[in-house]
Amino acid sequence: MSATLSAIVGPAVTKQASAVSRLFSAGWGGIARCFVYRAAIARLRELDGRALRDIGLARNQIEAAVHGCRRASTAEAAAWN
Repeated sequence: MSATLSAIVGPAVTKQASAVSRLFSAGWGGIARCFVYRAAIARLRELDGRALRDIGLARNQIEAAVHGCRRASTAEAAAWN
């Protein structure tokens, strides 16, 4: 009686991550993202007004820009100049 390779090896069993593992991973990702955002905000706050205008930001928009919020309206942008 001959056996085929698939019968010997058997089907591949995939392991799904447990709920605790997924929760830990999500929490760790959130903490890491927080540190990245804080570093980016600190770096942008070090820039002078001219450098911020060059990249299209006002000082009061730094946090929103780092978090990916919408850019300022054209009326706000015109007020900078």
